[in-house]
Amino acid sequence: MSVFHELKLKALDGQELPLAPLKGKVVLVVNVASKCGLTPQYAGLETLYQKYKDQGFSVLGLPCNQFAGQEPGTQEEIQTFCSLNYGVTFPLGDKLEVNGPHRHRLYQMLAGEGAEFPGDITWNFEKFLVGKDGRVLARFSPSTLPDDAKVVSAIEKALP
Repeated sequence: MSVFHELKLKALDGQELPLAPLKGKVVLVVNVASKCGLTPQYAGLETLYQKYKDQGFSVLGLPCNQFAGQEPGTQEEIQTFCSLNYGVTFPLGDKLEVNGPHRHRLYQMLAGEGAEFPGDITWNFEKFLVGKDGRVLARFSPSTLPDDAKVVSAIEKALP
């Protein structure tokens, strides 16, 4: 099993969120925030999820408060915000750190030393496309919208 699929996160509701069930699926991992100029990307992420979920695709939203304190809410506040404002149904994890000395193990794998696409996360809504085998296939900047042709093409290429 890949390092990606061995990880266990916490969901916003406090339950375990193991990544093992995502084995065999294509996953777009995104660090998200509720009070960011890019927050409307939640809508595009949900659209992608709805369009491709039956083909083996998932979005994994991971709240992060490391960029200008743009995710200050509690777990419950984040869940309510995402559901009410954007109808989010894709999995959301608990807040985690994506940079620095307390960088979560998932982000060490995605962007740390020896990663396929290394380097610090630059802002909220940076995206990593993880293949069915747990290998990172692509990295997209925060300003790249979920419905951008590059993102859609990479997802469709990884799905068959």
